Amino acid sequence: MRRNFTELEAKMTPAQLAASDKRVKQMVAEMPLNRLRAARKLTQEHLANVLQRDQSAISQLERRSDMYVSTLADFIRAMGGELEIRANFPDGSVRIAGLAESAKL
Repeated sequence: MRRNFTELEAKMTPAQLAASDKRVKQMVAEMPLNRLRAARKLTQEHLANVLQRDQSAISQLERRSDMYVSTLADFIRAMGGELEIRANFPDGSVRIAGLAESAKL
């Protein structure tokens, strides 16, 4: 039996709703590159054209767990964004300057 999400949501406690909202925000804030590309409605072929690479290179980039900051900055720029690197500490976060910016040169 399928249920409408609104029906399920109506039965949730405030704590459950808050936990659900938190999880959704985290899922949206943290995405692997392939999901980010898809969420921006871009194809691997489109990015390959922008980055002057072939589609298989884009596929490989999306699956890598380790890459140069400049490569990641180029990929993000090809999607219309800007790479920002932050260090998060218990007392706050700091934007690390000079890494992604040097990739623009």
